[in-house]
Amino acid sequence: MTRQILQEKISSRTLRAGVIGLGYVGLPLATTLATAGFHVSGIDVDARKIDMIKRGKSYISDISDILLQELQEDGRLHVTTDWAELAQCDVVSICVPTPLRKTRDPDISYIISATQHICEYLHIGQLIILESTTYPGTTDEVLLPELVATGLAVGEDFFLAFSPERINPGDPDYDTRNTPKVVGGVTPACTELALAFYGAAIQDVHAVSSARAAEMTKLLENTFRAVNIGLVNEIAIMCEKLNINVWEVIEAAATKPFGFMRFMPGPGLGGHCIPVDPHYLSWKLKTLSYTARFIELAAEVNSSMPRYVVDKISAALNEQRRCFHHATILVLGVAYKANVGDVRESPALDIMQALLERKAVVLYNDEYVPTLTLHNHTLHSQTLSSGLLQAADCVVIVTDHQYYDIAWIIHEARCIVDTRNMTRGFDDEKIFRL
Repeated sequence: MTRQILQEKISSRTLRAGVIGLGYVGLPLATTLATAGFHVSGIDVDARKIDMIKRGKSYISDISDILLQELQEDGRLHVTTDWAELAQCDVVSICVPTPLRKTRDPDISYIISATQHICEYLHIGQLIILESTTYPGTTDEVLLPELVATGLAVGEDFFLAFSPERINPGDPDYDTRNTPKVVGGVTPACTELALAFYGAAIQDVHAVSSARAAEMTKLLENTFRAVNIGLVNEIAIMCEKLNINVWEVIEAAATKPFGFMRFMPGPGLGGHCIPVDPHYLSWKLKTLSYTARFIELAAEVNSSMPRYVVDKISAALNEQRRCFHHATILVLGVAYKANVGDVRESPALDIMQALLERKAVVLYNDEYVPTLTLHNHTLHSQTLSSGLLQAADCVVIVTDHQYYDIAWIIHEARCIVDTRNMTRGFDDEKIFRL
């Protein structure tokens, strides 16, 4: 009967959905659910975020100010720092950060905190869904014991599932609504309800047999990318030693219509998923006395790429009979990927820190990141001009933002280290490619 009531609320769009954490994952989910007709309560401990949303100001590039204003004016979206709002919610999605500690161990303290708050307001007929990326077993081993300790029975009184987020910031083609969703419940009834809930707002939802399978699905997706990026990064290093153009080799290999997927080398991994998620899997397997060798090796290669780029810069400076000491290095792009303002785990940060340690004068340009704090240094994005390009001893392309006029940059700069192959098609001795 409890399950039936929740299914009817989903079908009639009369339920209230709660979203805990209004960051890059939570805010797009909240707006997608509200757009689909649900009443949504967004909860975040950061009062500044709540204030911005209430004023109709988005801090995420994929969500417009107009959308936030319209959803709030229609009464579909309500945001607060008050956990008591959970008492009114029929469904609660947990979208909190899951960073790594310095020891590369998972930090699930945000998940634990959110779960404890949910327990205070857990009631019969509520569906709880964890979206935060974590190791297989978190839903069963961390959330479930806390929730059943309230005296309610899973699969009967309340329902629990895992559904990994698949946000790709800045993607013009895929957003929360049209990116297929994977769900796995603790019981079949939990899976069925999570499937119905997301299916009411998202185009394609795929069910798996358990929460653990859903957790593993997310880790496979990003481990697959991390390992293949590690492979192509090592191929790039090999090609340089063999005096072969790695970009030409990749383009040629990509002409094969089967059995090959194009991955590109770069200055290192960035973002909130690929550099972090595989370590969750690696850590979990270590607790079972197993070493995830592919993950460890890929992490070693990928984490070495910023140092490899710095060595490239050193070689470029040597061509000009310059050393790092007091050399002016202009970094183009500090975001972890093109056309976004997200600097989480960006390889640019490691590159710039290494340059500062070697006494270089470091400047940067990134219209998406106006200010950057790097350890004890606060830097500001410089306006790109002929004078700035000409003054730099070396210009380093770290992020391939679309607004960069590459032909003009090549014409004005004295020396360029290109980690993204943006200078392809230009043959000039002052260009040093990865």
